[in-house]
Amino acid sequence: MTTKESDCKVPEENTLKKHWDIAYNKNTTQKLGWYEESSKKTIELIKTSEVAKNAKILNVGVGSSKLIDELIADGYTNLIANDLSEKAIEDVKDRLKEKSTEIDFIVDDLINPSKLNQLSNIDIWNDRAVLHFFLKEEEKASYFKLLKQLVKNNGFVIIAVFALNGAEKCCGLELQRYSAEMLQERLGEDFELIKKFNYTFTNPYGGERPYIYTLFQRKNK
Repeated sequence: MTTKESDCKVPEENTLKKHWDIAYNKNTTQKLGWYEESSKKTIELIKTSEVAKNAKILNVGVGSSKLIDELIADGYTNLIANDLSEKAIEDVKDRLKEKSTEIDFIVDDLINPSKLNQLSNIDIWNDRAVLHFFLKEEEKASYFKLLKQLVKNNGFVIIAVFALNGAEKCCGLELQRYSAEMLQERLGEDFELIKKFNYTFTNPYGGERPYIYTLFQRKNK
């Protein structure tokens, strides 16, 4: 994720929720620095997984992305949309109108969950541009602990984050950049890398942002 630095300030400690609510209140979805007209690269990996249309797909840190709209249009029927920002989730609900009732919306913190940890048997964990905001070791550990708790055997993990040559900051926040090998190390030997590719995202302001997209599958043990 990235946006104009002038639109963001470094948040005070423990106010990340407020930070993102402000970001979503300040701009319409189309003017957010991380806005994609189409989530085609994520859709490509979901289709590569060949999960059924009723597969349980957890989209973490979904923001006000149009990904949910696209998945509904593609016929996926068991979608979960999570974000830390209530404003982002409300924007998605407002856009989807009556179709919003088809989605399970969860406002919760990935690294200190109170609702997400009640889920189970997730077929696909999908993360575009969330993991790279977690810098502390305990934050990363919490993220991957939750992921491993929720994703079922033979389930999939899609992680798209800033590549090693990607931006160092987003919206005033420092970032942890990744390679596929670094993600594999975090996931461990229970997960197999199925596909990876580099993709340069051009944001609404013309900025080029190199990403690494990965698809892992949990081994059936």
